[in-house]
Amino acid sequence: MNHIKIVTGAGPVGWTVASQLAEAGHRVRVLTRSGTGPAHPLVERIRADAGNPAELAPALAGADAVFHCIHGSRYSADVWRRELPGAERVVLTAAGNAGAVVIFPESLYSYSSPEEVMAQDSPRLAAGGKRGVRTELLARRAASDTPTVSVVASDFFGPRVRNAHAGDRMVPLVLEGRRVQVLGSLNMPHSFTYVPDLAAAMIRAAELPQLWNSVLHAPTNPAATQREMAAAFAAAAGVPAPKVAAIPGWTLRAAGIFSADMRELAELLYQFQAPFIMDSTASEELLGLAPTPLEAAARETVQWWRSNA
Repeated sequence: MNHIKIVTGAGPVGWTVASQLAEAGHRVRVLTRSGTGPAHPLVERIRADAGNPAELAPALAGADAVFHCIHGSRYSADVWRRELPGAERVVLTAAGNAGAVVIFPESLYSYSSPEEVMAQDSPRLAAGGKRGVRTELLARRAASDTPTVSVVASDFFGPRVRNAHAGDRMVPLVLEGRRVQVLGSLNMPHSFTYVPDLAAAMIRAAELPQLWNSVLHAPTNPAATQREMAAAFAAAAGVPAPKVAAIPGWTLRAAGIFSADMRELAELLYQFQAPFIMDSTASEELLGLAPTPLEAAARETVQWWRSNA
């Protein structure tokens, strides 16, 4: 308990990791450019640029674990390639000098056979676009002298998760009794990861040196369709199940002719037009964790949205 845990970023993942660490009695130092983070007696909020070696190195004094939860400033392959490798290099160097392990949240983008169930030992060789950037980042972590763990999650949902398929594109609409529009298919199974489960897995991985220098899967419930996710939120809220409609892929691709943001989104349409399923069984056994049941996770999600709409 004497060491300090560093969290870079205060988005949904960073905030949740910092909160869980503090609630467990750890001293936590949250680094953001804005100085934000959970208000807790054990959380120290520092204004610092995690990509700046001069600011990061002193902030890691006394640390034994760094939870690097910062992503690109835009959802763009070009931005990711310009920003993320350099920022991770700075963090890995500073953490290595401090004797700390670095824990990363990771996505399923790098998996090169997403049409198959994705297990923690499935091939991660995807190339091109945002998928290729994630593959390259994983390769650099594996080559680093600093110990790392990458904890893979599928699409997020849960408290503080706003900009997500099962976030502001779904939950507030369910609560307001409005129609929900989803990408791709209504009825294809798709894995969704509850952010508190991802945070718990990241924290546990940092505590188990035998799991360092590996890729793990966050505990994730069996895949559900987007229609089923909307129904779960409605049941948790005690409101009627919403009408759910699908936005066809061709519509998104057509919009991409005029919108760079739509082009970036269309790149990942494959995730919603066919089954997109991750298997976390092996990692759950290694970590000694299990996913929060969907009913309970949906209830916590709805409560947060009602308090923070």
